[in-house]
Amino acid sequence: MLFMLPAFLCIVITRKRTSSRSFSWFKLFGWIFGLGAAGAAAAISVFLIVFAVMYSKLPAIDSLTDYRPKVPLRVYSAEGTLIGEFGEERRAFVHLNEIPGFVKYAILAAEDNGFYEHSGIEFAGIARAAIANLITGRRGQGGSTITMQVARNFFLSSERTYTRKLYEIAMAYKIERHLTKDEILEVYLNQIYLGQRSYGFAAAARTYFGKTLNELSIGEAATIAGLPVAPSTYNPIVNPQRATMRKNYVLRRMHELGYIDEQTYQTELSAPLVTGRRSIALTGSNASPAKTVHAEYAAEMARRLMYDIFKEETYTRGLNVYTTIHDTDQRAAWESVRSHLVAYDRKYRYRGPSGRIDISDPQSAEEHIRLAIRKAPESPNFEPAVVTELTAKTFKAKMLDGKALVEIELDKESRKFAGRYLTDKVKDKKLVPGSIIRVSRVKDGWTLAQIPEVQAGFIGVDFDTGAVRSLVGGFDFYLNMFNHVTQALRQPGSSFKPFIYSAALDKGFNPGTIINDAPIFIDPRLTGGELWEPRNDDNRFDGPMTLATALKKSKNLVSIRVMQAIGARYAQEYVSKFGFPPERTPAQLTTALGAGSTTPWEMAGAFSVFANGGYRVKPYLIERVTDADGKVIMRAHNPKAGNESIRAIDERNAFIMHTLLAGVTREGTARRAYRALQRSDMGGKTGTSNNFCDAWFAGYAGKVAAVGWVGYDQMRTLGNNEYGGGLVLPIWIDYMKTILKDEPIYRRRQPSSVVLINGTYYYADS
Repeated sequence: MLFMLPAFLCIVITRKRTSSRSFSWFKLFGWIFGLGAAGAAAAISVFLIVFAVMYSKLPAIDSLTDYRPKVPLRVYSAEGTLIGEFGEERRAFVHLNEIPGFVKYAILAAEDNGFYEHSGIEFAGIARAAIANLITGRRGQGGSTITMQVARNFFLSSERTYTRKLYEIAMAYKIERHLTKDEILEVYLNQIYLGQRSYGFAAAARTYFGKTLNELSIGEAATIAGLPVAPSTYNPIVNPQRATMRKNYVLRRMHELGYIDEQTYQTELSAPLVTGRRSIALTGSNASPAKTVHAEYAAEMARRLMYDIFKEETYTRGLNVYTTIHDTDQRAAWESVRSHLVAYDRKYRYRGPSGRIDISDPQSAEEHIRLAIRKAPESPNFEPAVVTELTAKTFKAKMLDGKALVEIELDKESRKFAGRYLTDKVKDKKLVPGSIIRVSRVKDGWTLAQIPEVQAGFIGVDFDTGAVRSLVGGFDFYLNMFNHVTQALRQPGSSFKPFIYSAALDKGFNPGTIINDAPIFIDPRLTGGELWEPRNDDNRFDGPMTLATALKKSKNLVSIRVMQAIGARYAQEYVSKFGFPPERTPAQLTTALGAGSTTPWEMAGAFSVFANGGYRVKPYLIERVTDADGKVIMRAHNPKAGNESIRAIDERNAFIMHTLLAGVTREGTARRAYRALQRSDMGGKTGTSNNFCDAWFAGYAGKVAAVGWVGYDQMRTLGNNEYGGGLVLPIWIDYMKTILKDEPIYRRRQPSSVVLINGTYYYADS
């Protein structure tokens, strides 16, 4: 009954101080004051009772005192460039002492400048929010402090009810009793959702600006600090205007609170808001920024390897995978593969638009264009667009630049490329206004384009260690995730011949051995019932020639005679030393021409044996794995060249095979390699399968062995005379030009067991 005491006292005082004349006014005032005080006391008492009940039912805060956020799997290049991230939540945990001061001040200015002074609950803010809600009739404001936001994010729902608000206050009070202010702020900075699947400020900095927290400008920090109130509304990528308004508000608060001076405030206020995503129309292309490394296939390989070990924990444990991929090598491989596949595809002309929409109604045309463009898959510098005007003199289309539709005019080359699709010969696919097309940025503007159907696989490895320096599994990972480096089993064609020649050296042949390049007929009993009459690619027979010359010219009939001489069964056993499984290299004469099956990954490891002196180093992708705290939990232990336990062939065989492969790049089917690179440390072999279905080049220079393959997923010809030397060798050359720039010549030591006689190397004891 204590809460009734104030009312009782008021009544007594009133009676003593009033006369009968003034009874009505003083008595009324006394009763009102007494009832108000009693009501307030009662409300406070009820609130305290309810609060006590709620507090007793609050959950334990172990998830805060032992905070372990769900940190995704991250995959990095050898230089530490992020090349892949896997997990439902983008998050990068950072300790409070690692966060720059200006980022911290931006957050406090935007969300809770009294954070370090109040007890976790700012009643003035709650009162302001309550009054605003009463006036507007909506529950739009909550007056939550940072501590209250932490309570809501960890333990409560996001519904806007007064009961939930009471629980939020109670939970905030409990959190403040168990954690320090710095601990609470650290949890908040790493847990808060900031849009685009980003949780925490470090993840948001990378998502929106492609930077670490330390690299942010004050204006960029203010932009991110303004996101918690409404991440979708103030998303700087989707809503740059609203994001700028919010940024300016946070900057003003920072200035008012003394966190930044006048000059900084004015400078950041006028600075444009530029996110990590570039404008296509302004930059001329949506090709990735210079820092981007297109290693999606390598990142996916790393993810699969980690999932095999850690299962579902892979995506929440905060594992960091450091691969052997080199940024420069990877960019060079990606750019070379794409440019040459595009060149090949354009040679075989345009295939027509991908569809057509109705844009005849001006009121609905823009919406139809937007919808059609958004449905089209993305690929760098292959922008979806819709033809808007096509006459004898003009060729215009509209494309999306961010959220805006922009009209572009295509160059004169576009008409030449379109060819018959400008005529009535292809009525259903004729280019007309409304046709859905692709366009690419070129030097002089925009041109009609199309995404190639042809695919490729390319891998570069350090042939002494096996470390994979570059890996491109196809034209575009997001359009075709099949990894043609590791998964595509294809016929290697003539690129397999060096392994048969190596077996021949082991059987007593030498580079000067004379073999007849003449017609040959194979008994049907040796080919499964049909008479086999193999031919050379050029349909010529050059008669007797040395083994070295035969490899330079890639003579099929010589290779078959070599296989006959050494025995198909022996050859099958011998090539397994290079890593080729016997089941995919059948003991048949056709294997001498590459009729088995292999992958670029296997070929890279196999050619490394010739390059490194005879050691079978296995290609590997992952150098080390660390946990969320940076502790190394896995590390690669790959034997290197020089370790006799992994010797595949003896050093004299490897050295002489190198001289034969060097002859191929100097004077043989790959001679354009020497003309382009002028390096004496090269060796390699071209390859083309039956009917020109597969094109290969495998070779090495410097300290890198690189293998490329080009073909279609569904087996079909690449076209008459589309050899590996014409399709894949140019990819290899452009790649090597980049990665070997300023690299010294790799010197190979001539073994004492090898002698040079009249310009030809022989085994000393032969």
